[in-house]
Amino acid sequence: MKHRKLGTSDLQVSVVGLGCNNFGYVANMDVAASRLAIDKAIEVGITFFDTSDSYGASEDILGEVLGERRKNIVLATKVGSKPNALGEKSGASRGYILAEVEESLRRLRTDYIDLYQIHYPDPKTTIEETLRAFDDLVKHGKVRYIGCSNFTAAQMEEARTTAEKHQLHSFVSSQDEYSLLARDIERELLPLVEKCKMNELPYFPLASGMLTGKHKRGQPGAKGTRLGDKQFLADRFLHETNYAKVERLERFAKERGHSLLELAFSWLLSRPAVASVIAGATKPEQVEANAKAAGWMLSAEEMAEVDRITSATAVGELV
Repeated sequence: MKHRKLGTSDLQVSVVGLGCNNFGYVANMDVAASRLAIDKAIEVGITFFDTSDSYGASEDILGEVLGERRKNIVLATKVGSKPNALGEKSGASRGYILAEVEESLRRLRTDYIDLYQIHYPDPKTTIEETLRAFDDLVKHGKVRYIGCSNFTAAQMEEARTTAEKHQLHSFVSSQDEYSLLARDIERELLPLVEKCKMNELPYFPLASGMLTGKHKRGQPGAKGTRLGDKQFLADRFLHETNYAKVERLERFAKERGHSLLELAFSWLLSRPAVASVIAGATKPEQVEANAKAAGWMLSAEEMAEVDRITSATAVGELV
C-alpha cells in the first residue's frame, strides 16, 4: 500500500482509506462485523480511517476495536452534521465544537484526533468563529490538523483568507464527492485545493455503487444497496447515459486487463490533488478488493480516453 503526504501536514495517509460510515450506521454493522473489516484494513496496509460524530455508533466501534493499534493509523473524524433537537445539522459554532470534540475523543478512546473536519459549512456561524475554535484545539494538542468537507470554492477561499488574516491554522484537506460519474468539483473546487496546497479526499468513489458494474440497464437497484434503497440516488445515477458510460468504461478497463473497480480508484489517484480515496466496505473481501484496486498507472492517452467517455452528455457520444 502506497502512502501520500496530506497537504502541508506531516500526516502520511494510505492511498486507499476506510470510510467508516457503515459501522453501526448506514449498514447497521455490529462490533463483530466491523472488527472483521477493520482488521482486514490494517492487514492490507490501510492506515487512514475516516468517520464522523454523526455516523451512529461508528466512533464507539472504532474506539473499541482499534485499541493499541490506534497509534499506528491516521484517524479522521468530522463535526457539524449530527442532528440537533430540531432535526437540523448541529453546526460549527465554537461552543458546539469544543463540547463535541470531547465526546468524539471519549468515543474514539484517544486523546488526539489526527484530522478534524467540518462536515458541512454552517451558514449560521462565521468561518472565523469556527476556525478560532479549531485553532485552539490544535494549540491544546487535541487535534493535529483540520480539514473541511462539502464546501464550495467560495467558502473555501473565505476560510483560507480568514485563516491567513488572523494567523490561524488552516485546512490541509477537502473531502468531497468525486468519481468518474461525479466530476463537478473539477470546475472550481479542485483547482483551488491545488492552489492552496491542500489535498482532496474523495468520497463515494464508486458513485454510490454505479461503478461496481452490478446495476444493469432495465433492472431496479438491488435491495440493500444505496441505489436500491435511496430513491434520490437512483434518480440521479440510474439513467441511460450513465449505463452507457459504465458499459464503455468497463470495456475500456477489460481491454487493458483491469476491472472497473481498478479504473475507478486508479483514475482518482491519478489526479494530482488526490491523497487518499475513501471507500466504505461491509465485508473483509470488499476491503481487500478496494486496497488492491489502486495500482493501475494510467497513461496520458488512457486518461484522455476516460475523459472523453465520462464527459459525454448523451448516449450517442459514447460510440
